[in-house]
Order: sequence, then structure tokens, then C-alpha cells
Amino acid sequence: MTAEETVNYINQSLDMGLASSMPTDENSYNNSFETRMLKDGILIIPRMPAGYMIDNDFYQKAFKVLSTALYPQYTLLKQPSIYLVPIKTSDIHTQRGLFFPMKKGIPKRLIIPDLKKFVKNYHKNAIPLMQDLSISYDKISSIAVSGNTGSGKSFLITYFLEFMKSLSDSFPESRAEPDSYMVVVDPKMDEPSRWARENGVKVIYPASNRSKSDFVSEVNTELSKGLNLIHERQRILFDHPNSTFRTKVIVIDELASLNQVNSSVKNSFQSLLNQITLLGRQTRVLTLLASQQFDHTVLNTSTRDQASVRVQLGDINRRTTQYLFPDLDPSGIVIPIGKGTGLIQVIDDEHPYQVQPILSPTYYYREGKVL
Repeated sequence: MTAEETVNYINQSLDMGLASSMPTDENSYNNSFETRMLKDGILIIPRMPAGYMIDNDFYQKAFKVLSTALYPQYTLLKQPSIYLVPIKTSDIHTQRGLFFPMKKGIPKRLIIPDLKKFVKNYHKNAIPLMQDLSISYDKISSIAVSGNTGSGKSFLITYFLEFMKSLSDSFPESRAEPDSYMVVVDPKMDEPSRWARENGVKVIYPASNRSKSDFVSEVNTELSKGLNLIHERQRILFDHPNSTFRTKVIVIDELASLNQVNSSVKNSFQSLLNQITLLGRQTRVLTLLASQQFDHTVLNTSTRDQASVRVQLGDINRRTTQYLFPDLDPSGIVIPIGKGTGLIQVIDDEHPYQVQPILSPTYYYREGKVL
């Protein structure tokens, strides 16, 4: 389709899809609004004054129409609220427009034949997540991954672990400190524990002869070491602001189970984790947190808000997204079908803050398929 044909198609879709929200005499045929296709989105310019309310409700309804109508040619990026932009014109009737950011095509999953070889040969300072999406190590400090059982959460965590280990090992002084700069906490003794054991990474898991409070106390000791490292590096940066550090990686799976202990141990755990996520970015202390959900009993709001990468896998609805994406109504987002799919938001100075669909990488080890 040409650009003109696409605009005509969009106008027809909006006229029909929004018929219940607009008076019958308000449509593109009557010049009530104008549609423009831009390189990075769609612009709907209403002619004011209008006989219909131009508010967030109208914006979200238009999103639902456009998201479905343009699939799979384009993927619209969902906004939590109306996205109003100024238009350069002297005509006051058309000086504002509704902007709908979009990406050409649909998300495409990475297929990796040999994960370890892929990580070894991937020389960019980033973690690739899809064919058109990667996240930079230098721009993130905390990753939160949520998903119900069977959603592919553990496999995505293992994928992150491979890249994070490579990041930590690539530092010039890494051979002198073989495992002290990466630790995995795994209450279930599942995939992350096995990965850590196979890769010589320190792992903390419950022992059969210890109470849960003892286990969480051991975790707190490790978090305390991480916080002390942050403070030490802050003092170095104060005198030498251009200093570089080897990345310290703290991974905690099934976060909810660590809060089922007595209040003093739990409060210490939450406090330490909050300080690390708050201060970790500049001092290169990175956290990866995973849980089936991130409500206030699992993670306090302050810690959750520090997550610069947020991933929700599995069933997507207002109930499952209310913690990682509290202002988001996911209706209208076209979610791909399959394991390891859901939503992602990257909050840094490179990516726009929009929430978009994600298809987690499919990767293989030499002995067979992992995901």
C-alpha cells in the first residue's frame, strides 16, 4: 500500500471503529479530523472545536482500533494516558494532535542455535532480547521478571544469567575473583541453581537442616556485602568520578518465598534490597529479581519502582500487569501467542517509555533445546 492508501485505510477504520464514540456527522469525510503517517507513529489531528470529547478514553479507543487494523504491518506502542503533541501551524483549530508511537512490523523472536557461543561472540555492550530490541548494561540497574508457572520465566532468567556472567567475566581483574561478583539466590533449587552449579557461580539455596529464617539471613549477609561494595565505590567515585568497576550481579528467583519469615529478618531483607536497587546503577551493582507477582507483600513500592527493565510473561490482563505496569490498561495490545511471550518496558535514556510485546529468545545448548 502507498502512504496515501494507508492513510485512507486508517481513516476508514477510525470512522467505523469509533462510530459509537462520535456523532454521526463527525468523521474524516466531514473533515472532522486529519490523519498523518509519520516515520515513528500515527498522528490524528482533530479539528477544534469538536462535537466529541477528546480525552484519554477517546485516545485509548482509537488505539484499540489502530492496533488491530495495522497488525501485522505495524506494532503500536501502548501509552498509559493520552499522548498529545503540538502541531506547527498558525491555525488554532488544528494546533494539537493525538500521537500513537509505532514500530514497523511485529516483534520477532531471536533463535539462537548455541547460546554459549552466541554470548561469547556478541561483543556489543548489551543484551539482545528480540531482533529489534536490546538493552545496554550501562543504562540499567535492576531487572524485574514476572510470570506464572509455565510462562517461560525461568528460561528467560537463564538467558540473562549467561550474558551477565559474560559481562562480569570480561572485566580485566575477573580471574582474580572467580565467583565473588555474581551470586544466585534460588529458593526452589530449580533452573538458576543448576545453571550456577554448572558455571561455577556462587548459589544460595535452602539447606535441609536449616529454617527458612536462617536461609533468608544468609541472603541478607550477601546483600550486605553488596551494599558495602556500593558504599566503597561511592567513595572512590567521589575522588575519581571516571573510575570503572567490574559489575556485581545479584540474582534472586521466587522473591515471594523470601518474605515468608519473621518480621525482623524480612524487614532487613527489604531494606537491603531497596538500598541496592536505589544506589546500584552508578556503582555497577545490578540486580535481577523474579517472582510470579510483585505486590507489596513481595517487594515494596520504592524497590519495584527502581526496575529499569520490567517483563511480564504469560497471561496478560489488568490483574497480572497491575504491579509492574500500574498505570497500564493492556487491552488493545496484540500479544504474540506462545511460550515466553508478554510485555516489556525499558526505562532508560535510549528507549521510549512505551510498553511493547516481547517474545523471549529461543535458545539451544549443544545437547538440545532449552526453550
